[in-house]
Amino acid sequence: MISLSQLASIKVNDVSGGCGAMFDVFVEDFEFKGLTTLRQHKLVTNTLKDKIKEMHGLRIHTTIPEDTPISEPES
Repeated sequence: MISLSQLASIKVNDVSGGCGAMFDVFVEDFEFKGLTTLRQHKLVTNTLKDKIKEMHGLRIHTTIPEDTPISEPES
């Protein structure tokens, strides 16, 4: 199973007006490359499943970094 990489950039904003029940989650990770948006969101929810139980609502935004990781040189 694919999981978020340790290089993932994650930003969480409380959009509930201060009560801590509604959040926007922004995740940028190379692991999203080639995945559908639905699959990307499932990856995020599986990673955050223990924390999601405490939330009333969650909006997930996923992106792939513009810079691709350095690959090994072709031989």
